[in-house]
Amino acid sequence: VGAVGKTTLAQLVYNDSSIRDYFDLRVWVCVSNEFDVIKITKTILESVTSQSCDRNDLNSLQVELKENLSGKKFLLVLDDVWNENYDDWTKLRSPFDAGITGSKIIVTTRNSNVSSIMRTVADHSLQILSDNDSLCMLAHHALERGDFTGHLDLKEIGMEIVKKCGGLPLALST
Repeated sequence: VGAVGKTTLAQLVYNDSSIRDYFDLRVWVCVSNEFDVIKITKTILESVTSQSCDRNDLNSLQVELKENLSGKKFLLVLDDVWNENYDDWTKLRSPFDAGITGSKIIVTTRNSNVSSIMRTVADHSLQILSDNDSLCMLAHHALERGDFTGHLDLKEIGMEIVKKCGGLPLALST
């Protein structure tokens, strides 16, 4: 489901101070529809080294990435992945074995086939919010106190908004 909060949840993890302290390197890549192994590898390498790279040879990019990941604990977020090609994933992931124990890769996707190809642990599927949770979230975003106390007249309007948003956090916060 789109707009259920996958990217937002990944951002909260990625930006958490204890996460920053735990990992030597953190890299975020928005993948989207185009799963170009060279482009993704280059983006990761540029983020790790803080230098631009004009090479387009996958092998040399991966060798350099592997050298830069060697002996480090990293967090890589691959956001909004759609590619279901196992071979592409196998090509992309080869340099990541250089990271030390505790390194993690988080993948956000709407597609269960993608997660089954890429995963090594169980999926965590986000669901739409209940009406009650939706109403609480709406109140948190829309009202000064974060609840309908003192605004009981607005609660009925809030429920109408909740019904229109269908339990999607992005729609509710907007």
